[in-house]
Amino acid sequence: MSPETSDGSRPSGCPSRFDRAISLFDEANAADPSLEDADGQPYPRALVYARRMTEGLDRFAPDAAEPLRLAASCQHIRRWVIPRERFAPGREGYYAWRTTLADFHAETAGRILRDVGYDDATVTRVQTLLRKERLKVDPDVQTLEDVICLVFFEHYLAAFTAQHDAATLANILRRTWRKMSDRGREAALGLDIAPHLKTIVLKAVDQPEGDRRQETE
Repeated sequence: MSPETSDGSRPSGCPSRFDRAISLFDEANAADPSLEDADGQPYPRALVYARRMTEGLDRFAPDAAEPLRLAASCQHIRRWVIPRERFAPGREGYYAWRTTLADFHAETAGRILRDVGYDDATVTRVQTLLRKERLKVDPDVQTLEDVICLVFFEHYLAAFTAQHDAATLANILRRTWRKMSDRGREAALGLDIAPHLKTIVLKAVDQPEGDRRQETE
């Protein structure tokens, strides 16, 4: 049962349901067996990603509504339990994996949100954000997508470039760029990333579309 009283207030010293939800998201992500270095220390990879998403949203949209803040924190909740290898190679398998993940993240987050006392409307809203429904139409979905792309550029692009040939990388970067808003693109160009990485992005988005069969995995 939620500690909030009937008027929405909380007993003194009691954490809010938002804080409890974030704590449970972190607890779920901390079970990731894969580790990643952050600030010179190894941490569960999913937990590192969730905190980077939270920090990215705080910078990009500091006045974001609570459902969007919740969605940013659980965007990849327990992602490792559904590995890409379970699905067929190629584009169709990739999209099947991504769709399965989106539903899994939404269902996992929904259970936690209900457990800490959120109403159905808030749960549904967070799940809509996690499934990226109405991208380019829903401002909050677009903001979440922008932050996802910004976090990718800032923290994961360097390793990503080493995993793909130039043509595949360029196509992936163009698709990423297309998903972003003008404001998101402006923020991406202002990121403090290595100059050669920024050059790779600018060169990719300035070229015609190539073979679209390749997908990010």
